[in-house]
Amino acid sequence: MEVEIRKFGELNHGSIDLITFTGIDGPSVSITNYGGIVHEWKCRDREGVLKDILLGCKDLEQYHERHPYFNAIVGRFANRIANGRFSLDGKKYFLHTNLPPHHLHGGIDGFDRKIWEYEVATSTDQCTLKLHAKSHDMEEGYPGNVQMEVHYTYTEDNKLIIHYRAVTDKPTPLNLTNHCYFNLSGDQNTTILDHAVCIRADGFTATDDTLIPTGHILPVQGTPLDFTTEKIIGQVIDDQSNMLKVTKGFDHNFVITEHQMDEVVATVCHSPSGRRLRVFTDRPGIQLYTGNWLGGVMGKPGKYKDFAGLCLETQYFPDSPNRPEFPDCILRPGDIFDSVTIYKIDTF
Repeated sequence: MEVEIRKFGELNHGSIDLITFTGIDGPSVSITNYGGIVHEWKCRDREGVLKDILLGCKDLEQYHERHPYFNAIVGRFANRIANGRFSLDGKKYFLHTNLPPHHLHGGIDGFDRKIWEYEVATSTDQCTLKLHAKSHDMEEGYPGNVQMEVHYTYTEDNKLIIHYRAVTDKPTPLNLTNHCYFNLSGDQNTTILDHAVCIRADGFTATDDTLIPTGHILPVQGTPLDFTTEKIIGQVIDDQSNMLKVTKGFDHNFVITEHQMDEVVATVCHSPSGRRLRVFTDRPGIQLYTGNWLGGVMGKPGKYKDFAGLCLETQYFPDSPNRPEFPDCILRPGDIFDSVTIYKIDTF
């Protein structure tokens, strides 16, 4: 496997690089140390045609402007925290409400905007980009100094393994994810409405009209969120139920059915190209977002359309710091946050 490192630009007097790992027969992944953004993922279709399957910005300048978290590391807490506040061990904390009135994806300057230090490790059949960064005590309102590592490992069989590790000196919520936007067609001027999705989840976290969980976990059966059998996005996204009217599409947290790490939790298939995405994770939830508000956002080909890409964000549940009935998202001193998510692309 080959490694290429080139300068992507400069920010805040720091050099930003683009690191590209290329396999023997041509597929490649390119990642920048700004936000840990996976800038490109070039994969072959069933005919052997190589195309980029990730949305994104065309250059560093565009990434540094506000964008919808294209392919970045997201934290300190991915997804929403209600009203930008929570209590922990009897103390109240107040976060930036960057999605008024709520807090989203770590705030104004979350992990998606950090300049990460990095090193590269290689072997014959895989390469790893090791990213390191620190989140300081009270950064964006969160307690504790958090030391983080995110390892991206790209393999010859076209897997992207994302390994998160973190420690803290004070109790703090921590919920790390990657926000890759996939369009398996390789044509970013089209939509993902012809993509078929299957999710290993019998339930979802019910929300109010601002997508804050009510605390109830409801069955997907009988709703447009039932992806326990494969569904084509375009055939179900126009469902007139209120749960899709509010979001203009899918933007829901699915409660993953109990499984082992080597079992697939979600699959996306694109029949015209033959490309298939499979997701593996140890997290309890996965957010399906179908790019409902991408219309007019500047990207690699120019302005994107609504539904130009979809995300499958592995995570703790939204608003978990305020929901003791949800899986515990609090990292405490002496403990290690240790999580793995794998995206694998092949053909069918």
